[in-house]
Amino acid sequence: MPAFTDTLIDTDEGIYQRDAVVDAASTNLDLGEDSWSIRLKRLQGGSSDGVDVICVDNGHLSLHVVPTRGMGIWKAQCGDLPLKWDSPVGMPVHPSLVDQSRRGGIGWLDGFNELICRCGLGWHGAPGNDVKTDGDGNVVAEQFLPLHGRIANLPAHRVTIDVSEDGYLSITGIVDERSVFGERLRLTSVLTSQVGSSTFSITDTVTNLGGSPAEVEILYHCNFGAPLLSAGSVFQTAAKRVAPRDVRAAEGIGTWETFEGPTPGYAEQVYFVTPVAGEADQGLAVLSSADSESAVALRFDTTTMPWFTLWKNTQPTEDGYCCGMEPSSSLPNNRGFEREQGRVQELGAGHSIEFQLAFEIAHTAVDTRALISEVETLQKRHDRRTESSPAADLSPAS
Repeated sequence: MPAFTDTLIDTDEGIYQRDAVVDAASTNLDLGEDSWSIRLKRLQGGSSDGVDVICVDNGHLSLHVVPTRGMGIWKAQCGDLPLKWDSPVGMPVHPSLVDQSRRGGIGWLDGFNELICRCGLGWHGAPGNDVKTDGDGNVVAEQFLPLHGRIANLPAHRVTIDVSEDGYLSITGIVDERSVFGERLRLTSVLTSQVGSSTFSITDTVTNLGGSPAEVEILYHCNFGAPLLSAGSVFQTAAKRVAPRDVRAAEGIGTWETFEGPTPGYAEQVYFVTPVAGEADQGLAVLSSADSESAVALRFDTTTMPWFTLWKNTQPTEDGYCCGMEPSSSLPNNRGFEREQGRVQELGAGHSIEFQLAFEIAHTAVDTRALISEVETLQKRHDRRTESSPAADLSPAS
């Protein structure tokens, strides 16, 4: 049982604890570190007006969780290392100001500035018409799906906190994605970090609350900019296969794992990866700084997220200089294409599926080297196929 538990937000019960603070003093808990805290605040003014932010600070690592935007993580700070990217969007945007149909279905980008942003739950890929047919080829449903789905622009209706006696701080948020004549999916997200650590984890459970089977897709857009990302930064992962998404990405396949500095005129390059699973079926991806003094490692469950996408967006800083590390249940193509390839998961009525990922931040050359060595050891056990052009089974651009 938790040593302390509380409810910050519950729309059914009419609970909203404005400016709530939970810390060592308010709970009388001795966790071996007195500087930990959990704080709820509401942003005011501009496009952030009405956006709730929960700062989870374990005394070494702080995470700014945004329940108003699907339990995404806006930014983080680990010791003296900021973890973020400088999106042109700036501050968190209230979902009511995001028109996802804008600009031909890419209006989702008007609110995109998080360190970790979920894409899904019903779909998460490129915008376009999704045509579903029956076994005889008859069209049974057709709809236009905008970019990256709905979940990032839906607010949590219940948020609770738990503090354990052994120093684990947890935030649980519940977000419903539902519509008449559409899906009724529930995200139950649990973020956990231990006091004094450089790590945190996310465990998401997606449940089909509807009475019929529902399609589910999810992708975690994990975005890192300066100072971790700079000219000479390196991305490493153990992979069975790597392929460019399109012709533009094929131009850089020879240097797909290394990064340029901010580059005027740069057009994004995207690579699709089939990851190698290590112990406990975990995939591992590492982004290390140019001087190899710091790194972030992402571990993810390949049983439910067997795909990975690398987004290279080394535009000028003002335009969103960024590396996106993206584990997912399917690839970020239009759902119709993903369905044809058998990658869209169908969830039975009342059934659930769990997605797990964990992050580790390295602050020294020794710790960074240990993470890289782990990737190299895992890769040595498997052959890697790197394709020079888009693959027909991975990308409609082929």
